[in-house]
Amino acid sequence: MDVFKTTSGSVRGVRAAAGVVAVLGIPYAAPPFGANRFREPFPARPWTGVRDGTGFGPIAPQSAQLPGAPVWSPGDENILTLNVWTPVPDGGRLPVLVWLHGGAYTFGSSAQPDFDGTVLAGAGLVLVTLNYRLGFEGFGHIPGAETAAYPDNRGLLDQVSALHWIRENIAEFGGDPDNVTIAGQSSGAASVACLMVMNRARGLFHRAIAHSAASPCYTLDIATATTREVAAAAGCPATPEGLASATPQALVMASDRVVEDYRRNPSSGSRHYDPSLYAPVLDGDVLPTDPLTGVRTGAARDVDLLVCHTTEEYWLLDAVGSSAKIITDEQLARFASDFGLPDGLVTGYRAAMPHAPVLDVYLAIFGDLLFGEYSNRLAEAHSRAGGRTYLSRFDRRRTAGDGLVRAWHCADIPFAFGNLDDERLAFLIGGAPTSADHGLAHQMVRAWADFAATGNPGWPSVDNSTTHAKLWTTDTHPTSDRPTAPRALWATVDFPLLYA
Repeated sequence: MDVFKTTSGSVRGVRAAAGVVAVLGIPYAAPPFGANRFREPFPARPWTGVRDGTGFGPIAPQSAQLPGAPVWSPGDENILTLNVWTPVPDGGRLPVLVWLHGGAYTFGSSAQPDFDGTVLAGAGLVLVTLNYRLGFEGFGHIPGAETAAYPDNRGLLDQVSALHWIRENIAEFGGDPDNVTIAGQSSGAASVACLMVMNRARGLFHRAIAHSAASPCYTLDIATATTREVAAAAGCPATPEGLASATPQALVMASDRVVEDYRRNPSSGSRHYDPSLYAPVLDGDVLPTDPLTGVRTGAARDVDLLVCHTTEEYWLLDAVGSSAKIITDEQLARFASDFGLPDGLVTGYRAAMPHAPVLDVYLAIFGDLLFGEYSNRLAEAHSRAGGRTYLSRFDRRRTAGDGLVRAWHCADIPFAFGNLDDERLAFLIGGAPTSADHGLAHQMVRAWADFAATGNPGWPSVDNSTTHAKLWTTDTHPTSDRPTAPRALWATVDFPLLYA
């Protein structure tokens, strides 16, 4: 019987495949509501008997309805849970990989079908995925004199709490608490970068994987202004008492209304193009500095780092309708101005993409702004500070019945998890996988497993330059990345200040 003892009680899992057990929905902290709302996570409440661990726990408050994933229901409170996939324990200690899901710090969960850990566990890892607070509950700033009790970056603190749980409990599942790798994609990858420079997370992990790390962090001024907007939309004062009086559902709905206002107003500045209200807050305490600055100063040089980004990141955001349609030269110039991008950047991209429509030029710039250039700088900064660093780029394309399937945001994750055959992921990868796709997935799973085990994914490390990177592709004779503008165009863009 697959029963495991944790510090809070025993839990029973389920056989996910031959030789792999999944134990789902394990509380790692107490429900963050009621008296615990807006506070640091508290220890999980103990239970008696054997807890059923055959189903995922409730997800964090959000309005998103993602394909194949559960939705949040008001009243769901036991949201701080994690899931473990492990090879049938044989007394040994295996490398541990901890996955932080993405979703603009606003949506998503560990129960998404692309995050099933069966294949990675079969490759010799103990795989942990987790839920953490999102939206205002996790990343909203609470102004006022009493906010010492209501810290910023509560979602990051949840992640730290899960890492403490892993240190105390993962040996029971066959994992090695002294060989932990954290991994994430998009805002999950940015969370990884934050944890790398946070004192509270120091020593809780040893390696890090960041796929398509999202660049923004917000200053206290930006976070405070956002809180005022959300509170006004919720009809409550922007005070600790006022915000606590609004239900989680009310703050989710208010946030959605603020986002929609930005979408409808082309004069609303940088948030018009793809409104993201929440991001890690540079509070000087939980998050003392932005990740890029912290990595540059050597704050994480003892952590091995594997960075990846896709070559056509922002085409996904256009395909799902979350990004403004920029189709004229006038709109493109305004976009560059709203983000304070340097003169000549648009011209440089146009020269590199001479036959591309305006929309594609915009998507290429935006993808590099939020993900690609930031990923390259993160890798370079870590290497120059003395950290062992590896870089890869995901460039798998193929022609499907309805056109080109691009190497866009999120497309790399089903490959890295080895989850290609789930029909719910067909949109991300462009239909049923080919034999070449399965071969690529096998390589990416092996790279993650080897990196988590040894710190080496199987190709040369970065040496102060990102010129040479592993290219993930199914092309028989790959050459280089898709044509894009030279990185020199970004030389004067200071990412820590870009969103200030």
